Amino acid sequence: MKVGLIKEEKNPPDSRVPLTPSQCQYLRQINPDLEIFIQSSQERCFSDLEYQEKEISVVNDISSCDILLGVKEVPTDVLIPQKTYLFFSHTHKKQPYNRKLLQTILEKKIRLIDYECLCNTQGKRVIAFGHWAGVVGAHNAILAWGKRHQSFALKPMHKCHNFAEAKTYYNNLPLPNFKIVITGDGRVSNGAATVLDLMKIKQVSPKDFLKQEFSHPVYTKLSVNNMYSRKDNRVFDESNYYECPKKYNSIFTPYTQVSDIMINGIYWEKGVPAFFSKEDTKKDDFKIKVIADITCDIAPDASIPCTIRPSTISEPIYGYDPYLEAETKPFQPQSIDIMAVDNLPNELPRDASEDFGKQLINRVWDELKKSDSKMIYDATIAIDGKLNKPYEYLQDFVDYK
Repeated sequence: MKVGLIKEEKNPPDSRVPLTPSQCQYLRQINPDLEIFIQSSQERCFSDLEYQEKEISVVNDISSCDILLGVKEVPTDVLIPQKTYLFFSHTHKKQPYNRKLLQTILEKKIRLIDYECLCNTQGKRVIAFGHWAGVVGAHNAILAWGKRHQSFALKPMHKCHNFAEAKTYYNNLPLPNFKIVITGDGRVSNGAATVLDLMKIKQVSPKDFLKQEFSHPVYTKLSVNNMYSRKDNRVFDESNYYECPKKYNSIFTPYTQVSDIMINGIYWEKGVPAFFSKEDTKKDDFKIKVIADITCDIAPDASIPCTIRPSTISEPIYGYDPYLEAETKPFQPQSIDIMAVDNLPNELPRDASEDFGKQLINRVWDELKKSDSKMIYDATIAIDGKLNKPYEYLQDFVDYK
C-alpha cells in the first residue's frame, strides 16, 4: 500500500498533519509492505527535513499513491481522479460552500472517506481535533477577558512553541471572581476545562453556579439537559432530544444573567434552538461580555446569534454591539467580545497533530486495511462517481445548479 500525505492548500493555510514524522516511521516499522510519501510543503508544523530524518520520502508528485491523507478540504483543481482521500470535507451537513467540492469528487470518481464520519459501534466519533479546539478556545477566552479589562496580557497560543510553554503562563494570573459557563460535555468542553483547571479555576455544579456567589473564579459545564427542556413539559429525554430537537426549548437564560464568560463547545445542527436571541443581549440582566464560540456556526442559523462571522488566528476577537446588531471594535463598554476562530487547533499544530495521529493509528489504521470494514463504509461519502448509500440524502445537494 502506498500512502501519501498531501500538502494543505486551502486558504488560509493550515499547518497540521494527519501523521507526524515519528508516527510515519512507526507505521513503516510495523507494516513492512507500506510505503509513505510526503508531498513537500513549507507550511507544515513539521518540516520536510523532519520527515526525511525519519527516512520518509519527501516528493512533489504523489499521484502514484493509493491513499491520500490530508486535514482540511482539498481545492478542487488539485484533486487527483480515482484516488482514495481522507480529510475533513465538511459536506455531510449540506454545507453550501463545499457543494462544488463534493460535485468535483463525484465527477473525478474519488473515494472520499470523511474523518468526521468515522464512528465506533456506539456511533461515537473515533478521531477528532476537538480536544485541542477546546484548549485553545478557553485560552483565548481568558486572553480576551484580560484585554477587555486591561488586567493582564496572556501570550497568544499560536505564539507559543507548544502547550507545554502555554501552561507556564497560567500560574498566578490575576483572575477576578468571575463565572464561566461551558456548554457541552464532550471533547471540546473537556479540552476547555483542562485549561481552566490548570488556571486553578474551580468547577462547580450548574445549581451552585446559578445560586451562589464565590470569593474565587469558578466555571460550570452544562449537558443538554441543563440547557433544554421539552415544549410539552414532559421529562427530558436525551435520545429524543437528539432525534427531535425542534420539540425542545432553550432554558439557557438564567446562565446569561450570572455568567461573565461563555465558552460554547457543544455540537450544533440546524433545528436546535439558539441559546438566546439578539433581543436578549439588549436586556439589562444579560451579563455575558466574552463569548468563545468554539463551534463557530454563523448566524442567523446558529446557536449564538452574535457570531456573525469567523475570526482569524491573527485577529481572533471582534466586538458585537447588541443595540446596533452589528460588528464593532472589541473591548468597548457596550460590546460583547466574540472569539470565533474556525481552525483553533492550528494554533497548537504540533500537539494537535501528535494527538490526531495517535487516534488515526490506534482506531482507524487497521480498519483501512480491511476489505469489509463497516467503520470505513459508513464514513465513505462518495465512491466510483456515486454517493455511498448512507449519504444518498445528499443527492439533491449535489444536483443543485
